[in-house]
Amino acid sequence: MTHESTFARVPMVGDRGFPRLHFGTRELRRTAGEQLFGQPYERLTLRPVGVTIGAVVEGVDLAAIDDETQVELHRALLEWKVLFVRDQHLTGAEHIRLAKRWGGIEANDFFPNGEVREISRLAKGDTAVGMENVWHSDTSFRRDPSMLSILRAISVPEIGGETMWADMAAAYDNLPDGVRERIDDLTATHTFVKSWGLTMTDEAIAEMESIHPRISHPVVRTHPETGRKFLYVNEPFTEAIDDLPREEADDLLDYLLFQARVPEYQVRFRWEPGSVAMWDNRITQHYAISDYFPQRRVMERVTVVGDQPF
Repeated sequence: MTHESTFARVPMVGDRGFPRLHFGTRELRRTAGEQLFGQPYERLTLRPVGVTIGAVVEGVDLAAIDDETQVELHRALLEWKVLFVRDQHLTGAEHIRLAKRWGGIEANDFFPNGEVREISRLAKGDTAVGMENVWHSDTSFRRDPSMLSILRAISVPEIGGETMWADMAAAYDNLPDGVRERIDDLTATHTFVKSWGLTMTDEAIAEMESIHPRISHPVVRTHPETGRKFLYVNEPFTEAIDDLPREEADDLLDYLLFQARVPEYQVRFRWEPGSVAMWDNRITQHYAISDYFPQRRVMERVTVVGDQPF
């Protein structure tokens, strides 16, 4: 779906020319017109739930997919960016085996793990309040950030606890021409210290920084498989835009971080026990809504190692 875009050039943020308001329609392209998406799906059924992002997959058993089905799932993932599959009561071993079809498993150094290190167990509610309610891209502080995340619901609250995802290619597409030109060649520094570091001692931060030192990634990243450009900064891990005066860099970063919050770029999912979400962590951000305390929400996630952004 494509619409003619209308950008409001005023009012501005300070005198640096960052538009604060956007009136009218937005350009909403699900893909960039790649030939990859011109063929039908034969081994699964897709039911779109968002305009550019998000589709429910039906007709598959994730515990027993074959190579041909995995190829179609991957194509659907590139097309829709996040896939939802219900009634998939995977064991931990099946969860890991599914993820390994896409590559090596990334062990998260900050999340508690389940019975095996490859699975991050996210149990919130009762006394532990959910804290993932910020727009983010997983592990962008790593040299090779996550490529794919697969999250399954073990138990969910009766009301609340939904998750949202944002299409960061749509966010980039709808930046004014002048802003896109300005940021295309910029880099930004990413670090875990901005978020995880808030709960760590200085000694623990120093130890973890020896494993995950600050690193610069492009502000505008290119998808390694589709060639699509997308915005690659996020609130908990992007510390600063490089090589700009501090005040200007802060204003620009604040403006770019805001783009994930635009509803036209988002999809929202209501969890049920056995629901699975698979998302392309490179081109999306997500937000776990923390509105269910003191109800309990238990999830398990397996993440696939990605490559260095370019």
